[in-house]
Amino acid sequence: MIDFVRNVRLWFAPEDVRQEGDTPDYRFSLANERTFLAWLRTALALIGGGFAVDQFLPDLRWGWRVGLALALLAAGVLCALRAVDHWVRCERAMRRGEDLPVSRFPVLLSLVVALVAVAMVVVVLVGWKG
Repeated sequence: MIDFVRNVRLWFAPEDVRQEGDTPDYRFSLANERTFLAWLRTALALIGGGFAVDQFLPDLRWGWRVGLALALLAAGVLCALRAVDHWVRCERAMRRGEDLPVSRFPVLLSLVVALVAVAMVVVVLVGWKG
């Protein structure tokens, strides 16, 4: 828990990461940043998908529409938060010469997206008029 709190503090003061360990090869830091940006693009796509479901499927039953939209929006929020946390954790690990951190988040995100996709297939097959 203490490590998590320290990581959250580093979200807002990334220059403090430099106080740990040795400076890694800049290519690794830049790769870590590109991964961070890829996670942010994923978060933006999920958030956009959530708004699209809500705004462009007005004939979909309210419960389905709101449920699918909220699932996508929540996944987008979690993905954005995970991006910055993973960036900090990887940067600290590289500076310390440790193994990069592992995470179950990609599996969880994949499951959420798959469940939303299956729900959308059901909605398309059954029809969305209520």
